[in-house]
Amino acid sequence: MEGLLQLVLDSVPSALSKAAYRRALLEFFSWFNRHRELGLTKATVQKFRTELEQRGLAPPSVNIRLSAIRRLAAEAADNGLMPPELAAGILRIKGARYRGAKIGTWLSPEQAVKLLSLPDRSSTKGRRDCALLSLLVGSGARRSELSDLSFGHLQMRDGRWVIADLLGKHGRIRTIPIPDWVKHAIDEWSSCTGVHEGYVLRRVNKAGHVSRDRLTPESVYKIVQHYAGLLGLRIVPHDLRRTHAKLAHKGGAALEQIRFALGHASVRTTEIYLGLKQDLKDAPCDHLNLLTEGL
Repeated sequence: MEGLLQLVLDSVPSALSKAAYRRALLEFFSWFNRHRELGLTKATVQKFRTELEQRGLAPPSVNIRLSAIRRLAAEAADNGLMPPELAAGILRIKGARYRGAKIGTWLSPEQAVKLLSLPDRSSTKGRRDCALLSLLVGSGARRSELSDLSFGHLQMRDGRWVIADLLGKHGRIRTIPIPDWVKHAIDEWSSCTGVHEGYVLRRVNKAGHVSRDRLTPESVYKIVQHYAGLLGLRIVPHDLRRTHAKLAHKGGAALEQIRFALGHASVRTTEIYLGLKQDLKDAPCDHLNLLTEGL
């Protein structure tokens, strides 16, 4: 099983995907060891999927596990470890269906400003954290993308600063314009550390020493949770990406340009992401016209 696991991990370029697939496959292997009599077939994987759904796992959680198992079957077949027809059956297993869409979380402009003002900009770590939060809110980039961000990505184009040629999800490359206040936060961090090349966001120890190592996506997650906790909020880095999109849309940014910035494959994805079909300010319940004063 270890050899099969490594085959799958070697075929996945993203560090986050590697970690997710590793967890998913180790869970499946543990389950499969208790059901070896069934053999590794389409019916066995469907049984595993049914048990996942019975546990109450959300569709994304079920589907990441199924994606890992499909990749496992494909790699096993390609390397002569599984009959192609058996792998083909597993590859045809459909993912869990989404019913509706979660509304998601985002910050108001006032909350976003408060969050950005929290890091102590007199300290090395505080300046790094300010640059990190500014990038999340100001660019809408994913935490994995910011983990890989280098100073070479920061370029002037058409008279403004951008993150140029950023490699994102599914191998898509895009360029993200950033506001001046984001570049200023990066410059403050760079000036105080003397770091002007290589990774932008790096580890800082308790003594304020800056490492050559980049911040991992997991570290970005923990830093955001720390500052969110100071505000009494429960948010994660992806909520700041959604905040960027929401505030940009409310400010009049073109939907197509928001799509480019976020790296979505289609405007339809961006519309779902922003929840544009549901108006919470002018909701159906506001038009009921019921006389409820005496209730």
